[in-house]
Amino acid sequence: MSSTHTSKVAMSPIDIVAATAVTGLARLVTGVRGNWLGCAPDPHPRIYFANHNSHGDFVLIWTVLPPALRRITRPVAGSDYWMASGLRRFIGCHVFRAVLIDRNPNTLQENPIALMASALDAGSSLIMFPEGTRNTSQEPLLPFKNGLYHLAKARPKVELVPAWIENLNRVMPKGEIVPIPLLCTVTFGSPLLLAESEDKIAFLDRARNALLRLRRDHEGP
Repeated sequence: MSSTHTSKVAMSPIDIVAATAVTGLARLVTGVRGNWLGCAPDPHPRIYFANHNSHGDFVLIWTVLPPALRRITRPVAGSDYWMASGLRRFIGCHVFRAVLIDRNPNTLQENPIALMASALDAGSSLIMFPEGTRNTSQEPLLPFKNGLYHLAKARPKVELVPAWIENLNRVMPKGEIVPIPLLCTVTFGSPLLLAESEDKIAFLDRARNALLRLRRDHEGP
């Protein structure tokens, strides 16, 4: 198994400097702040699941976590994107220590749920985007894929924390190269657990509605 799938990955001085630069840039451009409405930061393994509008989404979640949690929190990301160039590979593997998932069924060699469960077992928290792809539609959320349910079923005692990201799609609109400075927020809601005998459709609806409630709470009446 490659080091990109190992939870306890030591960071070199260069990796640490790069991580500090990335979070500093994220704060400079977006002014991002975290709102812990439904829970407080916790070092126990968690699954943070969020809406997905940009490749920078997980950067904002990672940035607003306390430093101690940031070091043990890993995004789940597609290997096809993050292994496409040397720079992306360095950022994905060394800065964020991403759990890289092969999304091509023809080349898939390792079970994605097993990879994520292994990271949780090793003490890491995960950042996931249940929509499965960036949402470029006018709808606030796309339908959720099945992965969140299967991971919750595999590790039913791990808390799932909804996180609503606001404004990043306007900071970096699709097709733009230069970001537009604009205040962003990441709002964390109350943790969920898979209920006993809860089926896939009911669970995914409940998780999706938890995110939509955070959106409504952020926007107000």
